Amino acid sequence: MTLLAHDHYCEEILRQTDGLRALISGRGLDAKVPTCPGWTLRDLAVHVGGAQRWAGEIVRTRATEALPDERVPQFTPDGDDAAVLDAWLADGAARTVAALREAGAGQPVWTWSWDRSSGFWARRMAHETVVHRADAAVAVDAGYEVAPELAADTIDEWLEIVAFAQSEGDPEAAELRGAGRSLHLHATDVPGAEWLIEFGADGFTWRRAHEKATVAVRGPLTDLMLVFNRRQGVDGGRVEVLGERELLDFWLERATFR
Repeated sequence: MTLLAHDHYCEEILRQTDGLRALISGRGLDAKVPTCPGWTLRDLAVHVGGAQRWAGEIVRTRATEALPDERVPQFTPDGDDAAVLDAWLADGAARTVAALREAGAGQPVWTWSWDRSSGFWARRMAHETVVHRADAAVAVDAGYEVAPELAADTIDEWLEIVAFAQSEGDPEAAELRGAGRSLHLHATDVPGAEWLIEFGADGFTWRRAHEKATVAVRGPLTDLMLVFNRRQGVDGGRVEVLGERELLDFWLERATFR
């Protein structure tokens, strides 16, 4: 698994934020977001913008511990006006990317993860925005597509996050075990975009591979990414499931990020 370049992640934070802003523009901000139960479009936008600003401030200040929200400048927008929200999103993404570019990928900073560097936050905020742009697209019934290298890296990162959660004793991720079972993801439109997840007695491992598995999910890479991130249902006709569907459901129910 090879990471994308640091500046690629930075560019995607800006690009994906612009895409999110375009989806929200002119829409009622009180519209419900089906893939984020209880959220409106405004809630979604504030979540993304706040997360970006929080990560950017951690990097900018070289923080060695988690920052409370009140220490993040303009953590929330000043008012409910749509134009204010749009400007706040654009400004927050720009500030975050400026901090990430100034730091570079290898600056030691606090993170909640296995990777205690500024590069982690560039990657995490890029994919955070990729997935939440999908939420907005669902909410407004718009098309959605992701560049292949970014969609594949989103799956890679999600697998790393779930594996980390398991190593930290997350009770749901801890259940992702059971020797002799495996899950295969196969992108039908991007050569080489395949993953094999193998369950063992102590947990699971994963690698890029094309091998027979207990259950396989086949479909376009963007759709695989959305299904794997629980932003798209399995039964909508966009992907094909071969083998033991119960194992796929078992994974999707437990591979969570809290």
